[in-house]
Amino acid sequence: MRIDLLNGSTLAFVGDAVLSLYVREYLVNKGLTKTKELQEYSVRFVRAQAQAEYVQYLIQNGFLTEEEHKVYLRGRNHKSDTKAKNTDIVTYRHATGFEALIGHLHLHHEQARLDELFNLMIVFVENEDIQQ
Repeated sequence: MRIDLLNGSTLAFVGDAVLSLYVREYLVNKGLTKTKELQEYSVRFVRAQAQAEYVQYLIQNGFLTEEEHKVYLRGRNHKSDTKAKNTDIVTYRHATGFEALIGHLHLHHEQARLDELFNLMIVFVENEDIQQ
């Protein structure tokens, strides 16, 4: 498989699953066990708005490499057959770009970078919760 030839939507498909697993493992390791509580807390990480805000934070603060930024743009700009369900199209595309980046890193077995970005996301999301 030539990972670099996969379209942004396919990378996002993989990235969505990877991110979901990261979030679920984090929440269980945090000690959350009730299904309703797990679902409510996971939404803070996996909803399009949170992903879009986080990826913009990464870009604005120079956390992405040039290659990572290109992958993000490939995911963001890919014409998709799916539509945004609970958000506007711009937010949805930013989130798709972020998921494409996660999928790309996973398929390239860049575990340390995935861990780094996810740990930073935890801090970002939890600080957002405190500020609200």
